[in-house]
Amino acid sequence: MSKEAFHDLLLAELDSSASLRARFADDASLGERRAFLRSWQAARLARTHQDLLESPRFHDAAEFFLVDLYGPKDLSRHIEEVRRMVPVMTKVLSESGLATVAHLMELNILSESLDGAMVEALGADAATITIATYGAAYRKVGCAEDRKRQIDLIALLGEALDKLGRQRFIGMALKMMRKPAELAGLGELQGFLERGYRAFGAMRGGASEFVSIVVARERAISEALLAGDDTLLGRGPQS
Repeated sequence: MSKEAFHDLLLAELDSSASLRARFADDASLGERRAFLRSWQAARLARTHQDLLESPRFHDAAEFFLVDLYGPKDLSRHIEEVRRMVPVMTKVLSESGLATVAHLMELNILSESLDGAMVEALGADAATITIATYGAAYRKVGCAEDRKRQIDLIALLGEALDKLGRQRFIGMALKMMRKPAELAGLGELQGFLERGYRAFGAMRGGASEFVSIVVARERAISEALLAGDDTLLGRGPQS
């Protein structure tokens, strides 16, 4: 991806994300139902990946995955931060680094869109979600290709963070950026980058095994749900 293409793509993704988030900001009821959905999904993820959370080797990466990448945390504050950083990122990041940021924004937008569709499909049931109502809403929404892409992006980001975690100079650069980022009002985004770097850098032997486990489980659950089987939602870790 060229720097020019990245600049235009990222700005377009930021506009799309802002538009999606505005729906929830303007409708308090919709926002409340989304919060219920995300809390339920966070609990499901913690149950599915309980063994990774309890693993000394994988705990930090699993927590980062559940909270920062795929959890209930509202990342809306990041949108304007990233928008302000686009000119700087375009100048200083490599093309692979730019692609990683673009993937992160695409994942945020896709997750936001799918969550919005799920909230609408659940309706009043969003306040008292069960395995049965979640499965029915998941199939009503459909979007099999979007679900597949969502998991593909998680794999791509995991691999990218793994590479960053093995480059010591990245850690030094992040540390040097901390104070300037805070002064510029970019503390949230800086914190996200530092947590990701530490979490994946702490894994002995690299993160490929961790990423493979998470992706395989999430694919199995998505495919089962679309096929009408809700049983995996209620289970713990599956090999």
